[in-house]
Amino acid sequence: MTRTRSLAPALALAGLLATSAAASAQEKFTFALNWFAVGDHAAYWVALDKGYYKAKGLDVTLENSKGSGDSIAKVDTGRADAGLADAAVVIASAARGTTVKVVGMVFDKTPLNIFSLKSKPLTKPKDLEGATLGAPPGDSQRQLFPAFAKLNGIDASKVTWVNIEPAAKIAAVAEKRMDGVGDYSTGLPLYEKAAGKGNVALMKWADFGFDMYSMSIIASAKTMKERPQVLKAFLEASYMGWRDVMADPAAAMVILKKRVPELDVEVMTPNMLLGLDLMKTDGYAKNGIGSIDDKKMCDSVDLVNTYMGLPKKVECKDIYSKDFYTLVQMPKN
Repeated sequence: MTRTRSLAPALALAGLLATSAAASAQEKFTFALNWFAVGDHAAYWVALDKGYYKAKGLDVTLENSKGSGDSIAKVDTGRADAGLADAAVVIASAARGTTVKVVGMVFDKTPLNIFSLKSKPLTKPKDLEGATLGAPPGDSQRQLFPAFAKLNGIDASKVTWVNIEPAAKIAAVAEKRMDGVGDYSTGLPLYEKAAGKGNVALMKWADFGFDMYSMSIIASAKTMKERPQVLKAFLEASYMGWRDVMADPAAAMVILKKRVPELDVEVMTPNMLLGLDLMKTDGYAKNGIGSIDDKKMCDSVDLVNTYMGLPKKVECKDIYSKDFYTLVQMPKN
């Protein structure tokens, strides 16, 4: 009996050490969002909440950013291990020497768009001449505007861009501080809440010849070289999160609200559903959530090379890698 009692402290210590070892084995991984938390990001909190990252040995931190340019800078300089960014901004950044690559897609269709009020609508490209538009410098619509302008014959010198914070975009339109702002079409519910349902106009770039790859998951050369298995595990767990969002959006929103208490469920639920509409494609159904189509990616690179006036031509093979992708099928429903 005495001998059994003497073993108890040793066993307890062994258990404590084993727990500590398991905790220390969790790889820290910082993921830079492209904006503040919105419905488009539900999958990453779902993966956190359901333990998908933890099960793969990852201790994931989600961090806000101020547009694609900002998230790319974080990943490229090692302040984040991976991030979200618009693919076209990634392509343009490669011409300036960044080491980031697209390693998986999010939206299979582009949500690039200009919001305005229907009382003074900007609904076709030529409407932008003489207009004042707002966006952060790193915002994808702003960085890609030279390409959109050339493609549609817009005199870019007649368009004035104003620097504003991401969170200020909605008020800038609703309060008529400027004529329009660049923002993803998935943000419509936020703008209608501020300006009134039916009072907001959209100019979807895909309607004017600019349908190319958009929101993507990116990683730096350093992450890809030094932590390939960690990156692969992160991607798979993230797409498992997206699978669950598709299967049960309402449950996903409950998790997102729990993780981000300040989130407005009434607005972010339709925001999330609009994002899902950009993902429910034949390509994803056939090849898996977030899969990259080689032709569409190279067509996207060609579009940026042709219209954005890059300092040097970008080669398609330098923009993306499929080495870290693991197939996660869309839910049956």
